[in-house]
Amino acid sequence: MKPALEKLFGFDSSVHSVRTEIIAGITTFLTMAYILAVNPGIFSALPGMPGGSVFTATALAAIVGTLVMALYAKKPFALAPGMGLNAFFVYTVCLGMGHTWQFALTAVLIEGVLFIILTLTKVRTWLLNAIPGTLKKAIGAGIGLFIAFIGLQNAGIIVNSDATLVTLGSITEGKALVGIIGLMITAGLVMAKIRGGILIGIIATAIIGLFIKDPATGDAVTQLIRNEAGGIRLISLPDGLGPIFCKFEWGQILSWDMLAVVFTFLFIDMFDTMGTIIGVHQGAGLIPEDKKRDDVPDMEKMFLADSIATVAGACFGTSTTTTYVESAAGVGAGGRTGLTALSTAVCFALALFLSPIFLAIPGAATAPALVIVGVMMMPSIKRIHWDDYCKAIPAFLTIILMPVSYSISDGILIGVISYVAMHALSGKFKEISIPMWVLAVLFICKYIFI
Repeated sequence: MKPALEKLFGFDSSVHSVRTEIIAGITTFLTMAYILAVNPGIFSALPGMPGGSVFTATALAAIVGTLVMALYAKKPFALAPGMGLNAFFVYTVCLGMGHTWQFALTAVLIEGVLFIILTLTKVRTWLLNAIPGTLKKAIGAGIGLFIAFIGLQNAGIIVNSDATLVTLGSITEGKALVGIIGLMITAGLVMAKIRGGILIGIIATAIIGLFIKDPATGDAVTQLIRNEAGGIRLISLPDGLGPIFCKFEWGQILSWDMLAVVFTFLFIDMFDTMGTIIGVHQGAGLIPEDKKRDDVPDMEKMFLADSIATVAGACFGTSTTTTYVESAAGVGAGGRTGLTALSTAVCFALALFLSPIFLAIPGAATAPALVIVGVMMMPSIKRIHWDDYCKAIPAFLTIILMPVSYSISDGILIGVISYVAMHALSGKFKEISIPMWVLAVLFICKYIFI
């Protein structure tokens, strides 16, 4: 059994625990399972894309991508259709530019194929290695703040404000109260160093939600799904993919609009994935210490898993599939090998038939896990030279812009541009590599023309 686990998933019985890896995979799933509910909701704005079919496509894309990550890359990361990319698909390409969803799916397919080519030619690795170590460390901390911010929003602890953009929600009632209680429970479990503390916290918080009402609706925060007879519904068969499977539109593949859409998909996906992988590795201390380089092991394999998942997702009928930042929750729970990713993939497979169960877990229950993992990802900030403003300013902008712009990629892009600008203004041209100059120019053009 042990040799098989090592061969398949990179599992080392002297270092890793099967129990820990499985718990970590379940934890990752619970923190990203929201996509199975959110994605169909977003695509419901497009006629001809049934919510049930999109739900099935979303789960299948996650299963395929995560399995490739588990068996080929042997890493504890999970994949699913990306937030932000799905909104760009629906609201910008289809509703904004007036294209059909078939046009957008074709763009996703082309982007995925290009991803595979760039990965096999190691262009993506070249781009990664061009990012200075200072920015890589900042990416980890920035993602930590970003996912913590997502968690606080999911729980209603942070809410929208017309006056100040964001403000503190009503934390003495409803889901915000559930989130606060859950945060205290999860923090206590983590401080006590209880294995699987994050997962236990999610389950405990969901149970507490059964007894606290949401003042806006009058219903309990955690809602059990019931059948027509009033009993609790646990199992349902997945809808078919027929209406959206491989529905591509080839008539405009040489148009300028297609070029712009493909480039945007490619650009966002590349740097979201890059940022997630670097950040989670940095936050968990998974990058071997090396004074000269700060590389992530097996980067090409993780990129290829991402690329294959995007192609598969396009065929199933959903938007770009990418590596999820919520994978940090599983890594924070101790996941280190492909067995963690396999566990997550199995959870997505079960979700196809047990959707009433996982849909009953509210965002308030997973929010504490995201906040705690955000804390776990902050140590990399200690390794930034804050007394050197040429490096400190780009690092700070990278960190702060991820949560406030709600975009990992924008944080990285502005970080690169500012890094080149700060060093150029200081006359430290020798510290700016040629790839960094090229990237800075491309990123500036992106903001000007796209």
